[in-house]
Amino acid sequence: MSVNQPDGSGPGLRRVLGLTSLVLYGIILIQPTAPMPLFGAAATLAKGHVVTTIIIGMIGMMFTAISYGRMANVYPSAGSAYAYVSREIHPSLGYFIGWGMIFDYVMNPIICVIWISKAAMNLIPEIPFPVYAVFFTLLFTGMNLRGIESSSRTNAVIAAGLGVVIILFLGAAVRYLIINPPAGISEWTRPFYDPQTFSFNAMSAGASLAVLTYIGFDGISTLSEEVKNPRRNILLASVLVCIITGTLASIQVYFAQMVWPGTSFPDQDTAFCYVAGKAGGQWLFHTVNFALLIATIGSGSGAHLGAGRLLYGMGRDNAIPKKFFAYVNPKTQIPSNNIILVGAIVLIGVFLVTYSLGAQLLNFGALIAFMGVNASAFTHYFINSKQRNFWNFIAPLLGFSICLYLWISLGVPAKIVGIVWLSCGVLYGAYRTSWFRKPMQFAELNNNE
Repeated sequence: MSVNQPDGSGPGLRRVLGLTSLVLYGIILIQPTAPMPLFGAAATLAKGHVVTTIIIGMIGMMFTAISYGRMANVYPSAGSAYAYVSREIHPSLGYFIGWGMIFDYVMNPIICVIWISKAAMNLIPEIPFPVYAVFFTLLFTGMNLRGIESSSRTNAVIAAGLGVVIILFLGAAVRYLIINPPAGISEWTRPFYDPQTFSFNAMSAGASLAVLTYIGFDGISTLSEEVKNPRRNILLASVLVCIITGTLASIQVYFAQMVWPGTSFPDQDTAFCYVAGKAGGQWLFHTVNFALLIATIGSGSGAHLGAGRLLYGMGRDNAIPKKFFAYVNPKTQIPSNNIILVGAIVLIGVFLVTYSLGAQLLNFGALIAFMGVNASAFTHYFINSKQRNFWNFIAPLLGFSICLYLWISLGVPAKIVGIVWLSCGVLYGAYRTSWFRKPMQFAELNNNE
């Protein structure tokens, strides 16, 4: 909703969103069932210990959320990591962060298509994976070319439905554990720490994947211009969403591990559905499977559109070829070239990577963006500020350090592919700037976009 600006310069955004609305928006963005699709992959990587990996991710994301909230106060209309970095540190580094974000955004619809296709095979196994993968990729591309976006009301209904699914699962899990109680007290703490399987390296690898649980919380910062008291509420909402998501996710995976203590599943990608089936029977298996399928179609389609819009923004700034990437279809007002390109990449990607590798590749780009936001907050609030207090020093430093630790803990294949991608970005940046003899202007350096 818009209102006229006081100076008569035109319509502006009305500040109508309070803290509660922001928190609900953030939870809907992330989805309350976020840990369910990655449960099997995380359990395998971390040798159990999924709860611990979720908690580690929550701590890192809390400090990163603080940095996002504080940077949103400085640049209320920017709302993205590359914009913060290009303004606070250097346009070339902002370009580098943006190039890493492309990886994040493009991998998101790829892993969504992989997961949806596996879930659809649970319903109709006679249709092979490649057919489902092609169908859902074309579905996402077609929906976004036509400009079909899910409304906030639809997202709220889906989130409410997923909440019901969580309650059904927890109820079934509690009932299962009452009927089949663990052998001793030590069994109740095994999801947090299992001395027989614990490995620091394995737990770190699992934590680097579990960060996927929180992907999307940064979207809160894009609403800065529509929020009451944004200096307080953006920051507080970002942190609260991470805490609520982490708590809810920890409860879900704790009971999942109690019901299914091992790390061997009939299908790793849809492992949580099998856990639900063990706890409540086939009806719960199909309920969880169908609910997550519908929810992931929504998030996958949105991720596909988000990737197209990121490429459009970079093309508009002429960081990548403007003629192709900044093109907008005059009829649909959609960056159609980008939507088709992302669709082609997704179609290839679903046959080249597994869900686990794709999720790690997504986190490769996301963690680079998170480190960039923390570095921007450190630069603005400590290095360039007259108020060099301890909080302005330690908060972004901790956020950066934990994200760096998680980034280093990613699997070797993910790091190799990711570094190759970043190297291509550096080479392209060198080409665009005559081997860095010309200035890189990735984004305009001002506060008013």
